[in-house]
Amino acid sequence: MAVIDIGSNSVRLVVYEGLGRALTPIFNEKALCGLGREVLSTGRLPEDAVERAFAALKRFRALCDAMQVGEVHALATAAARDAENGPAFIAACEAICGTTIELLTGRREAELAAYGVVAGIHAPDGIVGDLGGGSLELVDVKGREIGAGVTLPLGGLALQDRSARSTRKAEKIVKDTIPEAGLLDSLAGRTFYAVGGTWRALARLHMFQKGYPLHVMHGYVIPAREALDFTRIVHRADTEALAHIDVVSDARRPLLAYGALVLENIVRQGKPAEVVISALGVREGLLYSQLPAETRAEDPLLVAAQELNVLRSRSPRHGEDLVAWTDTFFASSPVLEEADDETRLRRAACLLADIGWRAHPDYRGEQSLNIIAHAAFVGLDHPGRAYIALAVYFRHMGLGADESETRILELVTTGMLDRARILGAAMRVAYVLSAAMPGILPRTPMKARGDQLVLTMPRDLTALVNERVQSRLRQLARLIGREPVMEQCD
Repeated sequence: MAVIDIGSNSVRLVVYEGLGRALTPIFNEKALCGLGREVLSTGRLPEDAVERAFAALKRFRALCDAMQVGEVHALATAAARDAENGPAFIAACEAICGTTIELLTGRREAELAAYGVVAGIHAPDGIVGDLGGGSLELVDVKGREIGAGVTLPLGGLALQDRSARSTRKAEKIVKDTIPEAGLLDSLAGRTFYAVGGTWRALARLHMFQKGYPLHVMHGYVIPAREALDFTRIVHRADTEALAHIDVVSDARRPLLAYGALVLENIVRQGKPAEVVISALGVREGLLYSQLPAETRAEDPLLVAAQELNVLRSRSPRHGEDLVAWTDTFFASSPVLEEADDETRLRRAACLLADIGWRAHPDYRGEQSLNIIAHAAFVGLDHPGRAYIALAVYFRHMGLGADESETRILELVTTGMLDRARILGAAMRVAYVLSAAMPGILPRTPMKARGDQLVLTMPRDLTALVNERVQSRLRQLARLIGREPVMEQCD
């Protein structure tokens, strides 16, 4: 399945493995065409931009044919919507792509951007802002419910055009226009979800300037106060003089100041608690909108973890056994896991616990940590990602491993680190007991009972118990302040 997105700045093709709750992109390419570069001043799409777009679409169509894509969706946004030669351009694009192109209204674009955030952020609560080349869409979102969206002519190319490339003039335009979005009155203390390539480029620059330990854009958080300071620096300084500007592509740099102006004024007026970057937007929102209600309700993190479990574990069924086995253990001592979000993270970690088994034993922990830390998971914030990665790291490397060299520790609290060690220790009991084979853990439950940690063994499986099993049970018992006990049953 593919989506062709004809935007005001870029034209992009993304091919996905299939339609589902956890989308897997298998090809992603964009061409920066600048279709919206002069629309506000001339009323038309520039001829050179149109030719670049046609060339990109011809390649995209050929790629879809070569990849045997079964279904191609195409959409176009503000530039094609607003230009007087937009209808002729869309007709030519449809002839090249061999499919109907949905020309999005501002309201529809806002709706799809919100669906993208719902698809990719666990329990979102705030305002989604999708900044394109031609326009800014804003829409309220809470859980899976979205409100009515508004569109403002504040896209980067549109601002550049209207201000004749003067950031001072652009600043006045933004300050005069932002108050029209009464939607921002409901943003105070909530989250602003930033969607769009210019804001991702801004966040990438911020990430590298901060020396942030994880280079994953989706879910990256910038506190509101820091966002104000950073955006002010970006739009007032010479872009080329900014530290680490090399991490932003040459083509994106001219629009950074305009994106920073818009974000600064949104934060200043709306007063959110934080800005969160969403790598999912209109394209993913379009596919999410086609899912049946029961599929939309699925947890994308657990769906993705299940898929990786099937692809890379010795026994996918054992991963499912481990989820249920740890459910029993953590339920027996509720103080170890007090929130629903902690439960879903633990279950994901169980499904991912064996994905590094093919590596050399000395590197299984490190490889698993790197895969999990950098995988294309959604529905997962950065601290949660670090917790899962560390739990699986401890499962392989043991509790005496020196984890201090991995900077991912900076992302978790001491409480999360403690839970990761406990889960890793429980996994170490499970794997040495079962050899990663299914059917054993359901018959050997482990529970906290009073001041004891009890592992129950049926008589026909007692031969599985040796000093390694007992040693690992003792390690776990010490972590949770219990006395280890082996109990037989018939």
